[in-house]
Amino acid sequence: QVQLVESGGGLVQAGGSLRLSCKASGIYFSLYTMAWYRQAPGKQRDMVATVTNAGLTNYADSVKSRFTISRDNAKNTVYLQMSSLKPEDTAVYYCAARSIGPDYWGQGAQVTVSS
Repeated sequence: QVQLVESGGGLVQAGGSLRLSCKASGIYFSLYTMAWYRQAPGKQRDMVATVTNAGLTNYADSVKSRFTISRDNAKNTVYLQMSSLKPEDTAVYYCAARSIGPDYWGQGAQVTVSS
């Protein structure tokens, strides 16, 4: 049974920082590209950042230089360090595991940035 469990969301003031974690189980974690997506109310789900199994990273333009994605294969965990947060970063953040087979998704973590 595949599970992706996000944690670390919450309420933060603009300019603050948060770190999201996503622990995976039931998959060969080191083989997967891991990603963070976010969805604000009334909007589509958008990619925020990805990290391949080789450690290559990619970011949405809106978060470049503010967010950092990383992974710890020994802990089956992917992280998203978010800094200089803005109210427009408010969304539900989802962790995803992607490979040649089906994608797997977490349940989401709410991040709210107050102005």
